[in-house]
Amino acid sequence: MSATMTPVETPSPAPDPGRGGRKLLRRLAKPGAAALSGVLLYASFPPRVLWWLALPAFALLAWTLYGRRLRAGLGLGYLAGLGFLLPLLVWTGAEVGPGPWLALVAVEALFVGLTGLGIAAVTRLPLWPLWAAAVWILGEAVRARVPFGGFPWGKIAFGQADGVFLPLAAIGGTPVLGFAVVLCGFGLYEALHQALAYRQTGRVPRRAAAAAALTVLVPVTAALAALPLVDDSAEDGTATVAAVQGNVPRAGLEFNAQRRAVLDNHVRRTLQLAADVKAGKEPQPDFVLWPENSSDIDPYSNADARLVIDEAAKAIGVPISVGAVVSPRTGPLRNTQILWDPERGPTDTYDKRQIQPFGEYLPMRSLVRSISPGYADMVSRDFGRGTKPGVFDLAGTHVGLATCYEAAFDWAVRDTVTHGAQLISVPSNNATFDRSEMTYQQLAMSRVRAVEHSRTVVVPVTSGVSAIIKPDGEIVQQTGMFVPGALVAKVPLRSSLTPATRLGTLPEGVLVAVAVAGLGWVAVRSVRDRRRPAAG
Repeated sequence: MSATMTPVETPSPAPDPGRGGRKLLRRLAKPGAAALSGVLLYASFPPRVLWWLALPAFALLAWTLYGRRLRAGLGLGYLAGLGFLLPLLVWTGAEVGPGPWLALVAVEALFVGLTGLGIAAVTRLPLWPLWAAAVWILGEAVRARVPFGGFPWGKIAFGQADGVFLPLAAIGGTPVLGFAVVLCGFGLYEALHQALAYRQTGRVPRRAAAAAALTVLVPVTAALAALPLVDDSAEDGTATVAAVQGNVPRAGLEFNAQRRAVLDNHVRRTLQLAADVKAGKEPQPDFVLWPENSSDIDPYSNADARLVIDEAAKAIGVPISVGAVVSPRTGPLRNTQILWDPERGPTDTYDKRQIQPFGEYLPMRSLVRSISPGYADMVSRDFGRGTKPGVFDLAGTHVGLATCYEAAFDWAVRDTVTHGAQLISVPSNNATFDRSEMTYQQLAMSRVRAVEHSRTVVVPVTSGVSAIIKPDGEIVQQTGMFVPGALVAKVPLRSSLTPATRLGTLPEGVLVAVAVAGLGWVAVRSVRDRRRPAAG
């Protein structure tokens, strides 16, 4: 008689309720870190004086991208772009709603995503922080040119007006300044990576450790070495400049419907300045700078506007640079600065060359009209582009003009200096962006431009913040927002050219070439590895 043995079932282990959660956290760690790196980049920008946050931001971004596949690099880079640009550009929807803001960010973040793809690719190379930082500058260079003429807002250099790297702007402009910051951030990650490897293995490759140290030390050392280029001495004497902020009746797009009130505000504040000069409360300025859109009434075709501007010029007794909208009977509008002489009236003009898409002109008008007829009607007549650099001779001082949006474009500021500007004016109108951070971001750009070209920069704004900036980037006077005011200061005039001004686009071209070479190297290695026969 045989007995049947019944197998004893081993109970399966109880499921670990926390295992799934930990797995999910691990999967979300790098996407979350990528978005956080973008938020840290945003926090490094004005009005906060936290420029140093850019370094841990890029170190964190490097952790997310290092050794990743290209598709992952694209997605992580896009998340970083969203974390950065969503809060940075929120002002673009201040008066028109969230639609344009979200659309702009979605497009601009795609450039950051493609940059992330490129960075992930070059992390496979020796000295990868060098290649990766160059790839970032390549991404900025493309974003500053396409589409519709580009949108360079958010260049890393523009967050460094208070930083130790700022003197590098005088060597190679915004590309070299931005490259140094990015390289240092990536170098910090690589240094930490090598330190952790040492803790685990007890040894670290000397070359890798030396390279990591150099990527941190070289940018800082170069910035210190560039300090002698930051000079605010008066090479060509001084000039006493006045910047008038007339203010607007109220913030928002509707201020354009109150054009006469805006003009009258600037006339009134200039007349007050003339009275203060006569009473000895303010020094006599050599010339006066009004902001963009200080006269949205065309003084060439409206006698009443011409009359009050003439009144202001005669009262102060010196030339005024007047920001006006010129409306010819046919053809596009012109965003124009007019040199207004107290005796001869208008004698010279500068038409804004880099005009703002979807603000001053409407690309794809039929498509936009089908989506938002009201917005298409708001921009009913396009502005045209100027063709010549603007340099006014204001009482013997050569003043370069870069109107508002143009301050973000390297070429638009540089060529005023190469055409003889001893001082730069950035007339702006920020009233349509309410009390957002936009005006502080733009002010930081002007501070970087001051160091880049070693020029005093004056920023007259309709509603604030107006400012006078020395060639070393220091703000010597500024107004509040949405208050009338007049800034008067004796400022140095300079005519020497910094290396950045002389070199022009060459530094950016070199960095772009380095990035392309790195990406090409990765592509060649990838093809070679695929063709290599498998061992065995």
